[in-house]
Amino acid sequence: MVKLRLKRCGRKQPVYRIVAIDVRSRREGRDLRKVGFYDPINNQTYLNIPAILYFLEKGAQPTGTVYGILKKAGVFTEFRRLNQTQIN
Repeated sequence: MVKLRLKRCGRKQPVYRIVAIDVRSRREGRDLRKVGFYDPINNQTYLNIPAILYFLEKGAQPTGTVYGILKKAGVFTEFRRLNQTQIN
C-alpha cells in the first residue's frame, strides 16, 4: 500500500517533502515520487496537484498531517470533482 506522508529534509529547521512512499519504508527511506514541499516555520507549501491526484486515484492514503495540508489547499474538492466527471 502507498501512503502520502512527510519526509524530513531540514537538519536544524524542520523542512519536509511530501512524498508517495510504500508503507513498509522508514521515514527517510526511498520514496516513489516527491509530490510536494512543506515548510512549517514560514508556512509555505508547494504541491504538485496532478501527481497527488494520480496517487489518490490509485488508492494512496494520506497521513493525518498531510491530509490537513491537502484539505487546506483544496485538493480533495478537486479530487471529488474529478471523480464525479468520471462517473457521469
